[in-house]
Amino acid sequence: MARKIDRRDVLRGIGAAGVTGTIGLAGCLDGGGGNGNGNGNGNGNGEDEEAADAGNGEDTGNGNDTEGTETEAETENGTEETDGNETEDNGTDDNESEGNETGGNETAEDVEIDIGREVMVGVLQPTTGDLGDLGGPIRDGAILPGAQLEGTGLELDIREEDTQTDTEAGLSAAQALVDAGYPGITGAAASSTTIPVATDVLAPNQVVGISPASTAPGITDLEDDDFLFRTCPSDALQGEVMAELADEEGFETAASFHLNNDYGQQLSESFVSAFEELGGEVSQTVAFEAEQPSYSSVLETALADDPDLMIVIGYPASGQQIFRDYYADFDDGETTIMVTDGLRDDGLPGNVDNEMANVIGTAPLAAGPQVEAFTEMYEEEYGSSPGVFTAQAYDATAVLILANVAAGENDGTAVRDNIRAVANPEGEVVGPENLAQGVSMVADGEEVQYEGASSGVDFDDNGDMQAVTYEIFEFSMDGVETVDEIDYEA
Repeated sequence: MARKIDRRDVLRGIGAAGVTGTIGLAGCLDGGGGNGNGNGNGNGNGEDEEAADAGNGEDTGNGNDTEGTETEAETENGTEETDGNETEDNGTDDNESEGNETGGNETAEDVEIDIGREVMVGVLQPTTGDLGDLGGPIRDGAILPGAQLEGTGLELDIREEDTQTDTEAGLSAAQALVDAGYPGITGAAASSTTIPVATDVLAPNQVVGISPASTAPGITDLEDDDFLFRTCPSDALQGEVMAELADEEGFETAASFHLNNDYGQQLSESFVSAFEELGGEVSQTVAFEAEQPSYSSVLETALADDPDLMIVIGYPASGQQIFRDYYADFDDGETTIMVTDGLRDDGLPGNVDNEMANVIGTAPLAAGPQVEAFTEMYEEEYGSSPGVFTAQAYDATAVLILANVAAGENDGTAVRDNIRAVANPEGEVVGPENLAQGVSMVADGEEVQYEGASSGVDFDDNGDMQAVTYEIFEFSMDGVETVDEIDYEA
């Protein structure tokens, strides 16, 4: 279970009063830490989606800076109207990408691309429901490569569908993309949606998916015939990060309070196993349902044994009520709370009306080789900072475009078989700074290696990331601030 861990900075003074002695790291996250929080690059829930499955992993808020400060429909591209399960952005046909020209060190005029056919990519994200606040910015990250490639001559069709943070709606939306002929899909976000979508829709129809935010450990060994990849890390890693942080800070007892879905259950199990292996004691493990009017009774159960630490795994919409109830009825000034990527939401303290000084969190951090170029493009396109899992979403779509061009056709199996070829070593390095050039090179038969905004984007045999960076963050009324970074290698 040993992992390579490099603590770049020393986190100081975590206690009931929260994190003190903040180390102002320049930031950025997206990976789960996305900074839509105004921390910089945006990262992140997943969960998962989730953001959470975030996010925030998977599967992540409220228009915060961490989620790209914009809610799902409020971007400079226009409001999004939902008709059934399909979203239509800006009134473009099939949501064909029509955005401003952006592009790190290149402009659309620098490269001409004509492959004689259309490249089709689907985007499947939760722009409504419990993850809606995080899903909108993740969706924005996913469609950003289309805006960047506008004007190159590449015929690119990007169509969006809303999972509504609901499994059945997600299955229906995924099927709509498959039926329309999209061979590759950026999505979903919540692990509880991504898993059935992969097994019931993608794999049977030989369509490949890359999730930017589904962090459930169970995805690693899913029987998906290699049709599911992810640009976010597994929560098997995040659970260990959380446990090691808790152990370093001297917490001897903990309670787990988690959302009752794949993201919440599996991340909780990962933390509990790692914490107990380090000698800690978990007094209570309590599951809760999403978006309930009150969480007082289940919070009472979780806190019954006065743990030193309570971990909370969930999404922003539920998190608002959880923390309102906690501060109204249970705040004793002594318990530290640790949250995960799904709750990395700049707007959470304001919505709870509390500084949340006793809360710390962990989330995947967007720390890829070309994160600065991505951040610049995202801010130029949307007028806000990237959020959790937005960089992972950009990387997922960029890889799908490159793999589609390499495949030579809109065929899911062919796209799947070219994903590692365009992402993993060897080849000429391409990324957000020069995506158009990379597409042109692939069209000419040249080998490329995509290095992204969220990470180096090297996929292992299971479609997981091989090395990632996590952040430790804290809250204030101003939002979320990164106070430490941890490099983690599987």
